[in-house]
Amino acid sequence: MSSPPKKPTMRDVSRLAGVSTMTVSRVLADPGIVSQETRRRVLTAVEQLGYVPDLVAGSLSSRRTNFVGLILPTLTNSNFGNSAQGLAEVLGPSYQLLIGYTLYRIAEEERLVRALLSRRPEALVIAGSIHTVATRRMLTNAAIPIVEIWERPEPPIDRSVGFSNFEAGRAAARHLIDLGHRRIAAVGSLVDADAADHRGEARLQGFAAALRDAGLPDDLVLRRGHAPVSYGHGAEAMAFLLEAAGDVEAVFAVSDVSAFGAIMECRRRGIDVPGGIAVLGFGDFEIGRQCEPAISTVRVDAKAIGEETGRLLLELFDRTDGTPPPILRDVGISVVGRGTTALRPARPSSPWPPSR
Repeated sequence: MSSPPKKPTMRDVSRLAGVSTMTVSRVLADPGIVSQETRRRVLTAVEQLGYVPDLVAGSLSSRRTNFVGLILPTLTNSNFGNSAQGLAEVLGPSYQLLIGYTLYRIAEEERLVRALLSRRPEALVIAGSIHTVATRRMLTNAAIPIVEIWERPEPPIDRSVGFSNFEAGRAAARHLIDLGHRRIAAVGSLVDADAADHRGEARLQGFAAALRDAGLPDDLVLRRGHAPVSYGHGAEAMAFLLEAAGDVEAVFAVSDVSAFGAIMECRRRGIDVPGGIAVLGFGDFEIGRQCEPAISTVRVDAKAIGEETGRLLLELFDRTDGTPPPILRDVGISVVGRGTTALRPARPSSPWPPSR
C-alpha cells in the first residue's frame, strides 16, 4: 500500500510562489493589499497544489473537529435525505454532519469542497464521482477519508459506496424488453456546463446500450430540460414523445419523480398505463409506491448507502489492526415490477403468403 498523500501546507505554497508565508497569508486573507503579480503567483501555487487554508488551526489543541462533511446534489430529493439519515444514525452522537448541496453544479461542488476542507472535517462524503480538476486535486490531497456515494467509480479518489448507474439503466431496459416491448423510450435531462445529473446520464447510456444489444433502436433515448428532473419534466417529455413517436410502447424515466409526471400526462390524454404505454421509473420514491397504479421502478436502498458509508468511516477512523477496509462497496440494485408495467399483448403474426 502506498502512503497517503501529504496535505499541502502554506509553506509549500510560499516555496512554489517564491514568497514568504506571511505574503501567502495576506493574499488569502486580503488580496487587495498585495500586488497583482504577487497575488497571481500565490493563487497559481494554491491551484497547482490543491492547497486549502485551515481556518481552525489555531483554535483546537486536539486537532479534532468531530464533524463529517456531506455534499449532496439537492435537499429536495427524499432518497438523498434518506442517505443522510442513514449516515447520521450510524455515526451517532460522536460525529456531526455538515451538509451542503450543489444543485447539480460541479462549480458549486468545488466551492463547497474548498469551504468544508478549510474547516478540517474528519471525512468528506460526496454524492457523485464527476469533479472539476481543482476539486479532484483538493480531495486527493486532503489527507482525510473521502467517500464518493451513489456511484461506483473505478477507481475512486479514496473509497466509494454505491452502485453502477450504467448497469441500473441496462436492467431497466432488459425489464421492458422482457415484457415484450420493442419501441422503447427513455427520458432524462441535458448534460451541460451549468448543471448536469451525471448519474442520470449514466442510466440513459446503460439503457441505450441494452437496447442496441437486443437489436432495438435507441433513437428515443432523449435528453430534455435541465437537472434536477421534476414532475413537470416528466409531463413535458411524455408530451414530446407522444407527438414525435406515436408508436412508443414503453418509457423509462431516470427518476420516479419524472415517471409520475409522465403518467399524469398519459392520464390527461386518456392513455392507459400500462395498457397503452408502460412506464418505469428509478429510485423507489414514496410517491411511486402511493401512486395509482403504483410505479414500477429500479430500486436502490438509499438509506443503506448512508448506513454503509457510516460503517466504512467508523472503520477508517478506528484502524487499530492496520487492515484498510475495501475500497469499493456495492449496494446493488433491483427492478421492482408494479402496476405501470405489464406484459405486452402478443403481436399478431403477418399472414404468409400475403392475402391477395
